[in-house]
Amino acid sequence: MKKDEIKNLIKELVEKTTVKLNGVEITEDSPTNILISVEVGEPHFFISHEGEGLHALNHLVHRIIEAKTPLVDSGQHGLGVLVDINGFQKKRIENIRAIAHMMSERARYFKSNIEVDPMSAFERRIIHEFLSEATDLKTESAGFGPSRHVVIKYIGTL
Repeated sequence: MKKDEIKNLIKELVEKTTVKLNGVEITEDSPTNILISVEVGEPHFFISHEGEGLHALNHLVHRIIEAKTPLVDSGQHGLGVLVDINGFQKKRIENIRAIAHMMSERARYFKSNIEVDPMSAFERRIIHEFLSEATDLKTESAGFGPSRHVVIKYIGTL
């Protein structure tokens, strides 16, 4: 799917919820990830209960994109689309990066493995990406189901 089609899809889905839509725009655009900011009049419908409605909207968008994107179209396959309502996701990502930074410094200081609290696959991915450039640290996911978490391992300088 093209980026304009994705934008229109999100606009259409939000309008069907009867929540007043103020605007939709692509705020971050890389070859593998797109962040689409949506401004609405009543964000609490999406972000209450730890963003459950926003999570559902993102899930719907991903499923529709998968269904409409042919498997042979390798340029769009694996494209990460993230819908953000009134900056909720952006703040969440910044908080997770702050946790990753704090925990990585703790791993360096104590020269040991540090386990982060259990989190969703989306949140774990943010930590893995954030710490991917660190030469003295390695990240791994451990555990199963709702107790799955990131372990930040100190491996020393390379």
